[in-house]
Amino acid sequence: MSTHTHAARTARTPVQQAALVVGAVFLLVGVLGFIPGITTNYDAMEFAAHHSEAKLFGIFQVSILHNLVHLAFGVAGLALSRTAAQARLYLLAGGAIYLVLWLYGVIIDLDSAANFVPLNTADNWLHLVLGLGMIALGALLTRRNDATRTV
Repeated sequence: MSTHTHAARTARTPVQQAALVVGAVFLLVGVLGFIPGITTNYDAMEFAAHHSEAKLFGIFQVSILHNLVHLAFGVAGLALSRTAAQARLYLLAGGAIYLVLWLYGVIIDLDSAANFVPLNTADNWLHLVLGLGMIALGALLTRRNDATRTV
């Protein structure tokens, strides 16, 4: 097999590249959430509860559960970036999940037991941007170009 043929077989589509990058960022954020200093009030981190006072970069409220969710989304992104169809599914479904999480964070009382993740206002805005961004990537990077369709 020539180098060109091998490269063509292993080249990632734009949607696969996007899923890979998004997954890698989620993995990084999940790891950073467990590093004291990068996560302020690290000693006040809870497994899951609204009273976890740990904040990633001093802004985003996190807990062990929240960090584990980021790690899981990261692993999923890396695994599903193997094919274009799976990468698209990851971005669209992941984006939808983040929009649901945003809506949940907006609706609940952030000081109540319902805030088990936990979330704060900064998390809510980030989840909105992530949800819309992931859906946009999944949709726009896989739409067909009208010029390439056959009639």
